[in-house]
Amino acid sequence: MSRKLDPVSQAIRIQTTQSSQQEHSTPLYITSSFTFNEAEAMRAAFADESDDNIYSRFSNPNVDEFVAKMCALEGADAGFATSTGMSAIFSSMFALLKQGDHLICCSSVFGSTFTMVSKYLPRFGITCTLVPAGDPIAWEAAVQPNSKMIYLETPTNPQLEVLDLEWTGQFAKKHGLILNVDNCFATPLLQKPIDYGADLVVHSATKWIDGQGRVLGGVIVGRADLVKEIYLFCRNTGPSMSPFNAWVLSKSLETLDVRMQRHCENALKIAEILQSHPNVAWVKYPFLPTHPQYEIAKKQMKLGGGVFCMEIKGGLEAGRKFLDSLEMLSVTANLGDTRSIASHPASTTHSRLTDAERLSVGITPGLIRISAGLEKAQDIIADITQALEKSAL
Repeated sequence: MSRKLDPVSQAIRIQTTQSSQQEHSTPLYITSSFTFNEAEAMRAAFADESDDNIYSRFSNPNVDEFVAKMCALEGADAGFATSTGMSAIFSSMFALLKQGDHLICCSSVFGSTFTMVSKYLPRFGITCTLVPAGDPIAWEAAVQPNSKMIYLETPTNPQLEVLDLEWTGQFAKKHGLILNVDNCFATPLLQKPIDYGADLVVHSATKWIDGQGRVLGGVIVGRADLVKEIYLFCRNTGPSMSPFNAWVLSKSLETLDVRMQRHCENALKIAEILQSHPNVAWVKYPFLPTHPQYEIAKKQMKLGGGVFCMEIKGGLEAGRKFLDSLEMLSVTANLGDTRSIASHPASTTHSRLTDAERLSVGITPGLIRISAGLEKAQDIIADITQALEKSAL
């Protein structure tokens, strides 16, 4: 094709393999290994002198297609898909950091990420400084001679803080640091960190990328030289994506654009209405003018995303009672589904943090995170409203 397609169209049209049957949808390649017609071809494959598939832990046609689509959407040179989002985050760090290195990490991150950088990285001699999201002075003060990487989420989970990607890109370049951005909440449809200088972008594909709560998956895309090191690390340690999950996720990407438009539309509409509810102390959503980083969000995001959070009056007890009172919304440890989901971070995803650690990243006792699904907005609003009335203390 002579005309270059929009990334969304590319992700829909990419089909890396097709058999003699000329199928319109890529077939499923459930196989552990691939055969060779001659010894020389196998030798060349193992020597990285050819692109032939060897073993599905290394590469697989379904996984390759999914990665190609993610690279097109993010504007990345290369990528590697992993079994889960956390394995993508883990691999993006452990493949590139070594004993004696220092990581600068935004303090407001997913609970498992927080645990990994604060508890497990130090066991391998990799130190980490946790820095408040919107404090440039603290970011500058965190830089050490052995600093090698910056890791951040934006919007953050679950407080939805928005970090200025333009500033962080310039900061990383100034200090010669690898900028590693978790783009899970925004997806490449709403935000492209590479455009602002990110070297790596990671996703939990389990969330919006799948969008229907069916499979687990993660993906890392970015600079080819960095991805090559990550590929070699994962090839030898094994956190690879299964062909079936890749096949599902590749098809899911074909509807990501239309799904995200509806998710964002619902989230904004619901967040606007709940701002005035008497049992709600505050509502936070990137595209609400009341959001502290509203201008930054408008600058770097096309839409505000499918997640909003709110503080219920009454604290921990009211938060739990709210979940118990929901009739339609799912109460589950996930987000980014066609079905709306409510969660209470203080008693679930961030429960292993101390009270002080939770408060330091803005996770208050009554904080509720809502992932707006594809149901009619009025039905989501009605269920949240009745649960708020029942949970009033």
